Amino acid sequence: MFANRFTAVIDACVLCSPLKRNLILSLAEAELFRIRWSDEIMDETEKAIRIILEKRGCDEAPERAIQARKIMNEAFAEATVTQYEHHGIGIGKLPDEDDRHVIAAAIKSKADIIVTENLKDFPKKVLANYGIEAKSSDEFIADAINLNPPLAIAAIKRMRLRLKRPEKTSEILLFDMEKTGLTQTADQLRDSVKLI
Repeated sequence: MFANRFTAVIDACVLCSPLKRNLILSLAEAELFRIRWSDEIMDETEKAIRIILEKRGCDEAPERAIQARKIMNEAFAEATVTQYEHHGIGIGKLPDEDDRHVIAAAIKSKADIIVTENLKDFPKKVLANYGIEAKSSDEFIADAINLNPPLAIAAIKRMRLRLKRPEKTSEILLFDMEKTGLTQTADQLRDSVKLI
């Protein structure tokens, strides 16, 4: 199975988006790749989810952010990378020093990919030294679907059917993907829309 040889560290800027998070977790659940994060990434994710919910006027924003983190950690108990900090020491200068911990976690977990929306903060030259590549969530999800389309489409359908508030048709799900910036992903799924 692909999961035995392909590992992705998912950055907080991806995990805080409900649709991107659901898609990536659904594809990881289908074992298209091994998913990894650190407590530091989850701290940032929880904070970002809380802020997003507060901006929407949600009274239970802190509780819901904590719950989202708990659900992710319970569903993927093996995802948390620990004792990675020392891997960040020799990396060199970064555009955003606050992202050093993400690269360190990727090095420790022997990740192939860092999935992030902040590609400029993860220089190719730095990552290449460790055999790591940074990809946007859109590119990563589209690539994951391409690894095994039947398995990925089935996982996305299961995800769509779990959505209850509100329920979504496959066409609306594709529209939401495009609206969220997942244009490559939506294009890849367009011919299979009836299957999701």
